[in-house]
Amino acid sequence: MQEKVIILDFGSQYTQLIARRVRELNVYSEIHPWNKAPEIDDSVRAIILSGSPHSVRDEKAPKPDLSAYRGKLPLLGVCFGAQYLAQSSGGEVLPSEIREYGRANLAFVDQHPLLEGVNEGSQVWMSHGDTIKKVPSNFKTICSTGDVTYAGYAIEGETTFGIQFHPEVYHSTDGATLLKNFVVNIAGCKQDWTPMSFVEETVAGLKAKLGNDKVILGLSGGVDSSVAAMLLHQAIGKHLHCIFVDNGLLRKNEFEEVLESYKDMGLNVKGVRAADRFYDALKGEKDPETKRKAIGRVFIEVFDEESHLVTDAKWLGQGTIYPDVIESVSASGGPSATIKSHHNVGGLPDYMKLEVVEPLRLLFKDEVRRVGKALGIKQSILGRHPFPGPGLGIRILGDITPEKVRILQEVDHIWINGLKNAGLYDEVWQAGAILLPVQSVGVMGDERTYEQAVALRAVSSTDGMTADWCHLPYEFLARVSNEIINRVKGVNRVVYDISSKPPATIEWE
Repeated sequence: MQEKVIILDFGSQYTQLIARRVRELNVYSEIHPWNKAPEIDDSVRAIILSGSPHSVRDEKAPKPDLSAYRGKLPLLGVCFGAQYLAQSSGGEVLPSEIREYGRANLAFVDQHPLLEGVNEGSQVWMSHGDTIKKVPSNFKTICSTGDVTYAGYAIEGETTFGIQFHPEVYHSTDGATLLKNFVVNIAGCKQDWTPMSFVEETVAGLKAKLGNDKVILGLSGGVDSSVAAMLLHQAIGKHLHCIFVDNGLLRKNEFEEVLESYKDMGLNVKGVRAADRFYDALKGEKDPETKRKAIGRVFIEVFDEESHLVTDAKWLGQGTIYPDVIESVSASGGPSATIKSHHNVGGLPDYMKLEVVEPLRLLFKDEVRRVGKALGIKQSILGRHPFPGPGLGIRILGDITPEKVRILQEVDHIWINGLKNAGLYDEVWQAGAILLPVQSVGVMGDERTYEQAVALRAVSSTDGMTADWCHLPYEFLARVSNEIINRVKGVNRVVYDISSKPPATIEWE
């Protein structure tokens, strides 16, 4: 059984970061809502309690029963987790006199294995409005800061610890060292969860699960679907049937290029041209959600028709990754509000009668790329920027016409190739162009023009949950803008989007 660290989520914005930091140690970790904790078996080596937006003093705050863990497994409480451990053991947590938010520096009260290799005065990140004022007699203080007496403690007679700072964020300079001390030195994890071990374990599991059953997978040319396809291919070979649908909203020449890129991978891929069906369904539609649903509906119709040509198929392969899984079972019961429907197709109608297999559902995006590298997938696929399922359909604001698609494909082609030729593509997490429902006055050859405006977008990110706009060189942006206006008929103005996420989203629709 793969050893693991369980992270109980109390709703902190940093919970996924804890999981990522543990996995960076080559130790598998899972996030579970505090009120849906899994049964503890021999594979579980340690428990981490996350932070929370709640105060432990609130009546509605999470109040987990920790009796299954305390004294039986190494346990680390972070921020809210540390305060809950203290309060539930007879200590006292009160509002801070000064809000403890931002950088602080550790002072050691006692030498302890949890702090081995952590520097005296090490910077840590605080983010809480409460503080521990009193701890029970068996709580041993191991570190403090200028404002926080009990910045870290150990409980005598247990491998239970609490820290009121966040070791998982980059602002905590020795946070990775502290987490390694807990996960490896104290909990004894072997650090044997690697991309290749994931491939071997996953392929073996797929072989046992699927046997000689046929699986249908919708390929997009992106990282997730490509890696999912190769894992399934290694497990079941010719029984995997891949379908790549041209919805007329792909990038310029993308349909042909994607099919070409799969030729030497041994995959059984069928390309289906269906642009006219999508254009008919989108005719006159301006609302973003309506457009998305129309694209999803027609995709399912086309996909279903092609699926029926594969007799006796039992499974649908999907490239679902871990952030999607976490969000659907979050501590707060899922997203509090629908910002926009997911860019991917999502659920299938009941009439398709296919069971779902998701080889990547345990991985973060960067881990998917590492697994893809272990599988020998080309860097041209692994390094490809994320691209939304509805494609250019959500990058054309307003209604969609073939002419608008042509304009945006040309603009996007110049933009993406410009990034590649300037050596900037791999520094950008995602880039795209947006056709705005705006016409503006311009002058070309001494004549007045009244043509379209386009926005260019480029962001840096790790997993798309947060993103910063890329500070690209002015000279490069000027060169791309000039090329777009000179070469793309119908465009006379180019703007660059300098919004970060949050508050903006990466896509405009």
